[in-house]
Amino acid sequence: MTVKIKRVYEKPDKEDGVRILVDRLWPRGLTKEKAGADLWLKDIAPSTELRKWFDHDPEKWGEFKKRYLSELQENKDAVSQLKEQIRKHPVTLLYGAKDEEHNEALVLKTYLANDLTR
Repeated sequence: MTVKIKRVYEKPDKEDGVRILVDRLWPRGLTKEKAGADLWLKDIAPSTELRKWFDHDPEKWGEFKKRYLSELQENKDAVSQLKEQIRKHPVTLLYGAKDEEHNEALVLKTYLANDLTR
């Protein structure tokens, strides 16, 4: 399994494999061409309620991870769609947040690594 994460604002690289945007909202000021996303899985992103509650507050990070992991457990269709891509190709999960240490792509990558190794 090859899954990387990258800010969607970073320049696409041929080593990215399939670039999948995992944000619920399209990143501000970015055209589809500049994003270089091959697929947009907005349904795998945290719910609108969770996203708004978290508001990229590092103090809420632990609770955000718990709540998002719970949502992923219930979101079998979107998770299956992502796993299918991972089985076929190297994948880069794209996210728009400025914070590289507290974002949904990190939680999603860890979730996938744990789920696919079982």
